[in-house]
Amino acid sequence: MVDRLVNSEANARRIGLVEGCFGSAGQPLAVPGRVLVGEGVLTKACRKKLKPRQFFLFNDLLVYGSIIINKKKYNTQHIIPLEEVKLKSLEDDGQFKNGWQICTRGKSFKVYAATATEKQEWMAHINKCMEDLLKKSGKKASDDHAAVWVPDSEANTCMHCKKVQFTLVNRRHHCRKCGVVCCNTCSSKRFLLPAQSSKPLRVCMSCYDELAMQSTGGSSSFDKDAKATDSSGEEDSDDEEANGNIEAKQSSFYGSVEQASTS
Repeated sequence: MVDRLVNSEANARRIGLVEGCFGSAGQPLAVPGRVLVGEGVLTKACRKKLKPRQFFLFNDLLVYGSIIINKKKYNTQHIIPLEEVKLKSLEDDGQFKNGWQICTRGKSFKVYAATATEKQEWMAHINKCMEDLLKKSGKKASDDHAAVWVPDSEANTCMHCKKVQFTLVNRRHHCRKCGVVCCNTCSSKRFLLPAQSSKPLRVCMSCYDELAMQSTGGSSSFDKDAKATDSSGEEDSDDEEANGNIEAKQSSFYGSVEQASTS
């Protein structure tokens, strides 16, 4: 199916529409051999609350962005190479249904589909694209993935010291290594996590001690007392509000899972 779509006018038109919706805020997506396999709106667990995001599955990438005008304009484009992805299904928990984790080396998060069938379709298509891509490239699946952040709403007190209560003054901070919510004191250290950033990132005291022990090359780290800026820009930008009404429409996939081959 993908071989037939590679040079098809329909595939070129679909990818062109995606590029047009991101405009100058996005990177070019039309490259030789790339096929748009599916697209749709999923609910992403952001730092403060659940928010709709437009997702596009290509045969080598997973792309998503914030919805400004439904089906017309998106921004804050995120591009994830499928070679880095690992999926983990989530059990239904109250209002949180039809969810799974998308884990990558640089960032991991939870998403939720509108129905169980839609969840199954997304996971099956992503896994098939990943399987075919790895088979074609001869590479092994990545086993190093970033932690999923604990939502702000699930932590009223520091998860490290269990003492400091969060207020407007005592802000929440996330450990970039394990994802727990900490107070400023318990996350005052920084450590270089190359998979996530070229700069040292905020980590909790437990992770800092563990990383420092594992490090044999003197990885760079420094203390929060040095007034270093927070390195959460990418995650914070993903928390922007979407404008307009989000149309509740089932995701579209261009071919069955069995047909979605990248060979």
